[in-house]
Amino acid sequence: SETASVCMVYGAAAMGTLAMTSSSGPGISLKAEGISTLAGACLPAVIVNVMRGGPGLGAIQAAQSDYLHATKALGHGGFRVIVLAPSTVQEAIDLTYKAFDLAIRYRNPVMVLMDGWIGSMMEPVTLPEAKEPVTFSYTGWGAKYFNPSGVGVNVVTSCLLEPEYQELLNIRAGEMYEEWKEKEVLAEEYLLDDAEYVIVAYGTAARAARTAIGELRGKCIRAGMIRPVSLYPFPVESLKSLDRNRVKFLVDTEMTLPVQMMDDIRLAVADAFPVYSCGRSGGVILTNEEIVEAVEKAIAKEVR
Repeated sequence: SETASVCMVYGAAAMGTLAMTSSSGPGISLKAEGISTLAGACLPAVIVNVMRGGPGLGAIQAAQSDYLHATKALGHGGFRVIVLAPSTVQEAIDLTYKAFDLAIRYRNPVMVLMDGWIGSMMEPVTLPEAKEPVTFSYTGWGAKYFNPSGVGVNVVTSCLLEPEYQELLNIRAGEMYEEWKEKEVLAEEYLLDDAEYVIVAYGTAARAARTAIGELRGKCIRAGMIRPVSLYPFPVESLKSLDRNRVKFLVDTEMTLPVQMMDDIRLAVADAFPVYSCGRSGGVILTNEEIVEAVEKAIAKEVR
């Protein structure tokens, strides 16, 4: 079961062993309490979420409907996790390796978030060189640092009944999240040097956007793309640094309706540019033709 599997991951991490779990949609919802408990106990783990096309059981085809869930409220208690979003099978492998490194570095769960297209496709890949497993301890000094209440050096728990101890861990967590924003932001900037129209997309939507940009440039429409690889922390600086004298507007391109990344984009650009949206949902694959049409419609609207 999903609840049992995430508890097994907790047990492995508490014993100093790296482990991961994966599911999609409702399975991740069932794991939510366990993920929150991992974060509360400062335990490293990797969670893979292959998103579904809607609420409930949802469609199992490609969709990006869990952006808000993953980046804003993965479970109770106000915690956050680093969220990595691959757009190729090779990148899915590389980011999973990286996720384990990040989980160990910060002693916190890390999520690899992808859609069903990437989760089920086959592409040629090169496996990274195998590494020796990292060893870590939650006994002795580890327990004393990560459990300030000092409830036994061999006890790994997220239960802190004294409010001042819980507040201390919450403050430490907040400092860690700020550190992520400084050190762990990942984004691809594609053809931005002369771009007047910037598409923001991740995962499979970014693959379609890349093709669309080629078609738009063939029509002398200078389009480019910002592809967030880390959805949390979000690549705010990539958006803030866009040339306000050259860029006309942005297009939020996602495979979910209503689009979910829009608020993060708008917060980053602070009304410097109009932000339009282009989306499909329910497992319907967004096409490059639809993105081209969305950009051309936005251009026509801006010209009027």
